Amino acid sequence: MNWGIFEGLLSGVNKYSTAFGRIWLSLVFIFRVLVYLVTAERVWSDDHKDFDCNTLQPGCSNVCFDEFFPVSHVRLWALQLILVTCPSLLVVMHVAYREAREKKHREAVGENGGRLYLNPGKKQGGLWWTYVCSLVFKAGVDTVFLYVFHSFYPKYILPHVVKCRAAPCPNTVDCFISRPSEKNIFTLFMVVTAAVCILLNLLELAYLVSKRCRECSAARRARAASASSYKHADLLSGDLIFLGSDTHPPLLPDCPRDHVKKTIL
Repeated sequence: MNWGIFEGLLSGVNKYSTAFGRIWLSLVFIFRVLVYLVTAERVWSDDHKDFDCNTLQPGCSNVCFDEFFPVSHVRLWALQLILVTCPSLLVVMHVAYREAREKKHREAVGENGGRLYLNPGKKQGGLWWTYVCSLVFKAGVDTVFLYVFHSFYPKYILPHVVKCRAAPCPNTVDCFISRPSEKNIFTLFMVVTAAVCILLNLLELAYLVSKRCRECSAARRARAASASSYKHADLLSGDLIFLGSDTHPPLLPDCPRDHVKKTIL
């Protein structure tokens, strides 16, 4: 595991994140990645070796271990952390793409030829959608993995004794898990941190959507106010033209039909 990758990811995404995003990055890096690297791998290193069953039947222990542990906790957490951190890397890549386009544009038209992006790191346009989709993806990944853990291990708890009836075991045998209390503590810790990360993602998503709605409504009101001011200015200019001229606009007669007859005659 290369620590430089996570350090670069943390420093790169931190520049383009909101306050909720910075808290999420710190939580993932400190309470999930470091705990996984420092302690979780060591706690689950002996899960297969110290899984004992009270039988001497060859292959029974392996079959029972595979039945109760279809996927290792450590491998599931590793896959979860990889999938959770990838969307943040996509945000950094999108900003780098914008900066490259801006650089090529300046080289083509010069410094006085205008700019494509006033701030390439500002969450507007496509970058806003990339950031929002990354939040939805991260929250969805954590939710799916919490469901998978719960389906494999109900209530996220490992029992001290497992009853196994799978072949080739001759009968129902008792199997014992190594250090179940310690594993339960780390499992609950990782579950709680994943739930907090989901909450932070949803809060950040709500913040971004509400902020965009406020900006759109403010822009709509500004356009309506400018349109009404232009219309009022046009009416005032027409009144000033009539007031400043010597000839007044013609007035309609009281009886337009008689006026038409006199004109014809």
